[in-house]
Amino acid sequence: MASFLLLRYRVRDFAAWKRGYDAHLPKRVEAGLTETHLFHGATDANEVVLLFEVADLGRAKAFVESAELREATQKVGLLDKPESHFLTR
Repeated sequence: MASFLLLRYRVRDFAAWKRGYDAHLPKRVEAGLTETHLFHGATDANEVVLLFEVADLGRAKAFVESAELREATQKVGLLDKPESHFLTR
């Protein structure tokens, strides 16, 4: 059974957020997350939706709940609390 993580949040500036997001790739890899889709809103580019394939549900949940991720997202302009949903197929 495949597991996925869906995230949705708003950022201050998509281009600035994307640079910080790209720099954080090693931490996502360490958490067992593989990005499958990155979307931004058609009418609001600062609304971001991400879909990741999850290799290890425990590591992924720990990553999403970590203080390190909260700090990293604040630095790149996160405006609201991310919605996170773990899904299976």
